[in-house]
Amino acid sequence: MLRSGIGKLTKTVVDIFFYAGIICVAGIPLWGKILNMQYNYDKDSWAFMIAVLFLSGVLAVYILYNFKCMFKTLIAGNPFVWDNIRHFDRMAVSCTVIALIYIVKSFVIFSIATVVIVCVFIIAALFCLTLKDIFKQAIIYKEENDWTV
Repeated sequence: MLRSGIGKLTKTVVDIFFYAGIICVAGIPLWGKILNMQYNYDKDSWAFMIAVLFLSGVLAVYILYNFKCMFKTLIAGNPFVWDNIRHFDRMAVSCTVIALIYIVKSFVIFSIATVVIVCVFIIAALFCLTLKDIFKQAIIYKEENDWTV
């Protein structure tokens, strides 16, 4: 059961970010026009930035979706299940793809923020893989304990 205040707050924040993310990704063409007015990209650079924002936005929403799925098992009182291992894997792959997208972006349109985004998502991917291994070991211990009774 999800009884802690921090757990409930985190779930609420993830839910808000998930639905806000969907709205933001759907609004990328509009945001792209505003971005173009501010930075005055040429047509090719503008299309590239729209692609970068759309792909990374979709992947970010996918990461939040997997996080939401994991919260369901936490709320049910059993977070140490094999499905969560798959969710961590999917989130790690998504983080890695986002990092790769922004590495490519840094060669086309460089900014310091791009380097920060790459670092953050590489660390997030490694964090997901580490948590996946921790959860996997906990599941193995749990299953061994269940058979020991």
